[in-house]
Parts: sequence; structure tokens; C-alpha cells
Amino acid sequence: MLIGVVLAAVAMYEHFMAKIQVGDRAPAFTATADNGQLVNLADYLHKQIVVLYFYPKDGTTGCTAQACSFRDAYEDFVEAGAVVIGVSGDTVESHRGFIQQQKLPFLLLSDADGALRKTFGVPKTLGIVPGRVTYVIDREGIVRHIFNSQFFAGRHVTEALQIVRELAKK
Repeated sequence: MLIGVVLAAVAMYEHFMAKIQVGDRAPAFTATADNGQLVNLADYLHKQIVVLYFYPKDGTTGCTAQACSFRDAYEDFVEAGAVVIGVSGDTVESHRGFIQQQKLPFLLLSDADGALRKTFGVPKTLGIVPGRVTYVIDREGIVRHIFNSQFFAGRHVTEALQIVRELAKK
């Protein structure tokens, strides 16, 4: 009974939260990367496809598996004309350590205040755990694919790569 009430509350919360949908223009953003650089979506427009993936926390089992899957497929993304960027609420310092430990070749953005997550409408799992959502944004800034799954971290990579390859053919 309690689980049903919680799930209903989560569904209501997610319904009223502004969400980016496939076909929408991705919102402009600026965030600090692990290297201290300010990263803007505009930096990539008309140049590369952007794979922007939100994940809960550096160093956790699922997030490490997901990051390493993106790492292992990174060259495939680059060859198809895409850049991979991860986002979590962790600090820049935490991201630096995570990148070094896992040998990640892509940027991680710090969203410590949750503003970027809110801008994209990334839901929380059960209302408390930061969501795991991947957006594929074309060169014109249009969201072409969204994959939302807290528990199937590896599918974020396979789905994103499939869409990136399709976009690269156009």
C-alpha cells in the first residue's frame, strides 16, 4: 500500500516537472567541467552531436559501469561525430578523481545546485535518487533521443550510439 502511494506521488511529481521531449530544442546551459572550464551547449552546435548523460553519483557501482561503458565506446562516438558529456551533482574535485580512477576521456560537468538537472527535467527515482537520463542532441540543438533508466546503465550507451550513428548518416 505504501509503495503504491509513493509511486503515485512520484508520478504526479514527474508529471508536473518541466521535461524536455524528443523534438524540443535543448536548453542552453553553462556548467563547470572537471578541468575547471566553463562548458556551453552552444560550443558544440553546428559542429558535433552531443550525448549528454545525467547520472546519480561518482564512484557508485551503476555510475561507474555506465561511465566505463561510455569510455569503452568513446572512439565510436567520436568517429560518428559526437561528444560525450556526463553530468552529476558531484563537485569538480570529485569528478577529477573519478576521471583519473576510471581513465575517462570525456568531460564531466558539476551540477551541484541541480540547476541543469532541473532545466532538463531529469526526474528523481522514487523521488529521492537523482535520475539517470541520456539525451542525444543533434548539431542544430534539437533533442533526438532520450533514454531514462536508473537500472539499465549499459543501455544508455548502446541506444545513444545507435542514434548518433543514424544522425551521422544524415
